[in-house]
Amino acid sequence: METIPARRGKATYLKQGQSIRIVNTHGSQVVDTWAFTAGMLTEFMSMEHTRATLTKMIPRVGDGLYTNRRRKILTMTEDTSRGDHDTLIAACDSERYILLGVKEYHDNCTDNLFAAMQGLGLTPPECPSPLNLFMNIPWTPTGTLSFDPPTTKPGDYVTLRAELDCIVAMSACPQDILPINGEAGKPTEAHYEVVG
Repeated sequence: METIPARRGKATYLKQGQSIRIVNTHGSQVVDTWAFTAGMLTEFMSMEHTRATLTKMIPRVGDGLYTNRRRKILTMTEDTSRGDHDTLIAACDSERYILLGVKEYHDNCTDNLFAAMQGLGLTPPECPSPLNLFMNIPWTPTGTLSFDPPTTKPGDYVTLRAELDCIVAMSACPQDILPINGEAGKPTEAHYEVVG
């Protein structure tokens, strides 16, 4: 089992047919998740294209996750959580924290993505909108959203199977102002393992 350190990112290669299990170790940590096709980083998992293909807001077990070229890159094969994940919210960045009133540098998922990919000697062309695993963003019929604490339990996990050779990047989200990583506002580490 590999560690995604609190407030930091990790990335790993997946061969077609391999799976990655992403574990919410303490039950309160959002993990922003991206996937890029191996050899062509301009093709990546796209939440906009996935929602259009699935015609649903949140993927469930058995659902594919699609790229900006409308190819299936991952399939969700297991989910031990209640299924509260998010496909709407962009990765946090320095500008987001400025809007939240932070005056100095704040760790953020956008920088974590670039650092994780650079750990493999890669530079993504942009920060796509991530699949925010374990992030609880309820919405109402009137269209309002809220940032609520996760509903996960310690040890809950999601397993994603690679349908293409790809790189999966993850960020243990450093958000500590809004309660998305729990009411305590203390981001923690998460874990992952490649299986198959």
